Amino acid sequence: MWHRNFSDRLEAWSQLKRNATDLDALAAVSLINCWWQQTPWKPYYLHWEDLDSWPDPWQLLNDNIYCELARGLGILYTISMINHPDLTSAELVLTESDRNLVLVNKSKYILNWDGEVLVNTRLPEKNKKSLTQEEVTQKYN
Repeated sequence: MWHRNFSDRLEAWSQLKRNATDLDALAAVSLINCWWQQTPWKPYYLHWEDLDSWPDPWQLLNDNIYCELARGLGILYTISMINHPDLTSAELVLTESDRNLVLVNKSKYILNWDGEVLVNTRLPEKNKKSLTQEEVTQKYN
């Protein structure tokens, strides 16, 4: 169940980051992906054209509006902020088929595809846009 107020969401996110840090890579990305898939869904909250004005992690949790792109951004923020030694190359991408996916460890794990399942396959398409873990880390750490 998703938390109704900001302080509860913030505490739950903090707990998620603590828990994910102590897990192996597969368990960590599974936990993070499942957590963000619980968010209330609303289409078309964020758009790639507005990347410069996207909310920071705390504003994203405060706004509490999550389209597929916002969920992917939340996943990327979480991975970027836990400094997990085995999660080093996460990237939020817009694919040619307009899916917003988070590719982790050079696409070893593909998140934001499904709430329960991590995809581990090679994507047959190219990415139109991306935001990397390094860019997020530089901005918020």
